[in-house]
Amino acid sequence: MKRVELLQQLQQNALVAVVRSQTEDEGLLVSEALIENGIKAIEVTLTTPNALSIISELQKKYEEIEGVIIGAGTVLDVSTASNAIYQGASFIVSPVYDQAISKVCNLYQIPYIPGCMSVSEMKEALESGVDVIKLFPSHVYDPAIIKSIKSPLPQITLMPSGGINLSNFTQWLESGAAMISVGGELTRDVESVENMSQAYLDKLVAFREKE
Repeated sequence: MKRVELLQQLQQNALVAVVRSQTEDEGLLVSEALIENGIKAIEVTLTTPNALSIISELQKKYEEIEGVIIGAGTVLDVSTASNAIYQGASFIVSPVYDQAISKVCNLYQIPYIPGCMSVSEMKEALESGVDVIKLFPSHVYDPAIIKSIKSPLPQITLMPSGGINLSNFTQWLESGAAMISVGGELTRDVESVENMSQAYLDKLVAFREKE
């Protein structure tokens, strides 16, 4: 799947579940539970033990399932990005912008979503070929910040991340976010995934019906 198709899939899913677990088994089980309950965009953070193995296993298990897209998160250097792509990651997320990571993702036609806080950082990332910017940490902003950012950069595509929860994520969509990065209550443990996934999806459907 080429980068344009991967980006379209991410925007169609709208919700990117951030899996940050204490063990490999937990990370895998939470990811599988999310997918089975309809959350199909999964970002496995590299702070999770053996995250690349989880990404590889998920990619193999769900590669034939329409809409499922597996990415790597908390990617800090180009070597790690390359390894994640080799293990099957379909998108790369970072808390910061890194030009070397951008280049390797462009080379392999993999979406790179770097974290930026300032318009200057965002401009630099866009110049390098980045398609989606992670507004991070978004909890320090009000959703209205998106309108302010889009005033000088109307072409930008933003994914808020950090502090997003069930009560506020549609506010970010209403303000112009293309997709939302959600961890915390959605990916906390396997036991809560089913109910929380349904609650998020119900709100997403209601939001889209109003559009």
